[in-house]
Amino acid sequence: MSRIAIILIGINLLLVACTGTSSQVSDPVNPAKEIPLGEKNRPIRIGFSMDTLLEDRWLRDRDLFKEAVEALGAEVEIIAANGDDALQMTQAEKLIQSGIDLLVIVPHNAEATAAIVHKAHRAGIKVIAYDRLVKNADLDMYASFDNEQVGEMQAKAITALVPKGNYVFIGGAITDNNAHLLKKGVFNILRPYIERGDIQIVYDQWTKDWNPVNAKANMEEAIRATNGQIDAVIAANDATAGGVIQALTANGLAGKVPVAGQDADLSGVQRIVAGTQNMTVYKPIHMLTESVAELAVKMAKGEQVSTDRKVYNGKVEVPSKLITPITVNKHNIDRTIISDGFHSYEDVYSSTSE
Repeated sequence: MSRIAIILIGINLLLVACTGTSSQVSDPVNPAKEIPLGEKNRPIRIGFSMDTLLEDRWLRDRDLFKEAVEALGAEVEIIAANGDDALQMTQAEKLIQSGIDLLVIVPHNAEATAAIVHKAHRAGIKVIAYDRLVKNADLDMYASFDNEQVGEMQAKAITALVPKGNYVFIGGAITDNNAHLLKKGVFNILRPYIERGDIQIVYDQWTKDWNPVNAKANMEEAIRATNGQIDAVIAANDATAGGVIQALTANGLAGKVPVAGQDADLSGVQRIVAGTQNMTVYKPIHMLTESVAELAVKMAKGEQVSTDRKVYNGKVEVPSKLITPITVNKHNIDRTIISDGFHSYEDVYSSTSE
């Protein structure tokens, strides 16, 4: 065999060997991302960056989302920052670097988390905003409840009870876009009453970090400023309503001043039974978790998804899925949250909260 022929055979063998041992292939979902050949058939991995787990509602979201993702054959890594913007950024970066296929985020700060979306996109990872919108970012998907409608439900319920008088509005966190949507919905309903002079807004304040302690301080300030001349309170959620009712209780006003909340937290529902809170808004979280899990897995696989709504986040029109919430009061607790299995009859009626 000639020397040239031997060299050619050697080159061919080397090429075959190199082809057979290549450890990288293109990711069909994110072509910019390389994945090892041995991981081609691994389960889809979803990262879930949560603002907080300090409220009953978010613990439920975490558990139901995990269950929904795993039921689709995917895996999920969940981490919570408990209201710390810097920590949420660090945690999200770690999820991105760990090789997740898609990121789902509940932003603490609607503006600051735009940087997380940008970092995820640079790594070829799509992002879904869960329940709260990320502002001023090229967000891939937004899924939530109709939060403006939640505020409208609150205001309709309270104006039916108190069509005239002094109103207090205790808002959510100013950094949370949902708090702004909620307030918009509340004032959509209140505005005609205000313009007629039937309702006076005697106090209107945001609640830092949605913290019930801060809500209580706001309500105490409202009571001092009005000398207790308050006829109704709309609170941004059941946690802030809890702080409001503590302040009302201390001033002998609990049960006398109608209070609205939202989220159908167990403590809020118990207060409805006790008569210190008048309504809440039930958001069937299982519907949200199941929808987002399905969207996340499909998008991570590169499959097409479609929605019938878009929400402008200050930069782009974000494809959105918005679920209709449900008003809950003492008359329909049993046929809404209890019949749906959200809370048990025993838990709702066995004890009461402040």
